[in-house]
Amino acid sequence: MSSIDLIEAAAGRLSGHVRETPILTSPFLDDLAGRRVLIKPECLQHTGSFKFRGAWSAISALDPEARLRGVIAFSSGNHAQGVAHAATLHGVQSVIVMPSDAPQLKIENTRALGAEVILYDRASESREEIGEALAARRGLTLIRPYDEPQVIAGQGTVGLEVARQTRDLGVIDADVLVCCGGGGLTSGVALALEQHAPGLRVRPCEPEGFDDVKRSLASGSIQNNNESAGNICDAILTPQPGEITFPILNRLCGPGLAVSESEALEAMALAFLRLKIVLEPGGAVSLASALFRKDEIEGDAVIVVASGGNVDPQVFAQALEFLT
Repeated sequence: MSSIDLIEAAAGRLSGHVRETPILTSPFLDDLAGRRVLIKPECLQHTGSFKFRGAWSAISALDPEARLRGVIAFSSGNHAQGVAHAATLHGVQSVIVMPSDAPQLKIENTRALGAEVILYDRASESREEIGEALAARRGLTLIRPYDEPQVIAGQGTVGLEVARQTRDLGVIDADVLVCCGGGGLTSGVALALEQHAPGLRVRPCEPEGFDDVKRSLASGSIQNNNESAGNICDAILTPQPGEITFPILNRLCGPGLAVSESEALEAMALAFLRLKIVLEPGGAVSLASALFRKDEIEGDAVIVVASGGNVDPQVFAQALEFLT
């Protein structure tokens, strides 16, 4: 099957199990951005982020015998919660390898959703090595967070919705800003839009200092981040773009955008004030890019995929300080 066929098949399996998130607007945000801003709040998705889409897609596509043996994933929290919830709804066990410095809310939620959580030090240990070893020892199927075709297909259903919803709003030519870690969401959305809304161009958005995708796109080859931790946007801190996702990004995406931690926090505050939604820092870099990198964006409208809202209260309180 082609990539778009995988996405459309995933949409069929996801039907009735995921929320179709709306498009939100605010004249106040339009004024700040200098153009029409259309926000797709995947923070309203099950488990608080788009990751539930890819998790359900991957688990539902497994051979029934493999699915019964259970699944394993490694994640700082959003993929963890998506896999844990999707596995529990399928009636199978899940093991999640999480960094010890992940937000406590995400660790607690992952356990509450039915997963066995194994913590590791992301500065000195490899989550990939830990996950692959556990998968082999226990006979579990590894659900990778982004470099997995069925995960990309599930995330691509966001793009199917964007294409339909924005067309209904009369927007057929615009940049689509997507929060980007390893590139599963970004590449999936780009593939869906290539087929169903070719006038919409995806732009990956990242935190400054962890802008491996932006630098990779500029150079035409995969670039690494020098650090693996140390930024408030924990949900999208990855070592480098994926081996599967980068060729898609390189072919279909426009130049990347990068914002500061303070800009991500201010975007969170503005999303709460003007849209009444809660975003986490990594889920707000797309909105921050629309608001604070407006000179790097083309067109009279911009589409923002706000990818997640799983934020600790202390960090959210820090963001709200921008309103005082």
